[in-house]
Amino acid sequence: QVQLVESGGGLVQAGGSLTLSCAASGHFFSVRSMGWYRQAPGKQRELVAAAISGGSTNYATSVKGRFTISRDNDKNTVYLQMNSLRPEDTGVYYCNANVWSTSYYLKDYWGQGTQVTVSS
Repeated sequence: QVQLVESGGGLVQAGGSLTLSCAASGHFFSVRSMGWYRQAPGKQRELVAAAISGGSTNYATSVKGRFTISRDNDKNTVYLQMNSLRPEDTGVYYCNANVWSTSYYLKDYWGQGTQVTVSS
């Protein structure tokens, strides 16, 4: 079983910055990827950014140039630095981890979600 603990959400004015963090713990072999999704009211959950083992990253078009995802593999922690925040970035941000179990199968895990609210 894997637990994801998120922190860093909050209320910020447009143009401001926030940093989210998510730490994975539990019994597993390794973490293949970690990333962030968000869900705005009335909308589907969407990928914001992901960091894959090996160093590659993937961003939603709407956040490119403003958000930066990074991983600390030793701590199984992922960070999302969010700059130049816009009201449309408002939503619940969920951490996701794609994890290799000790039996060598992949499974997705989700954090509980952290609210990010950007005021105009």
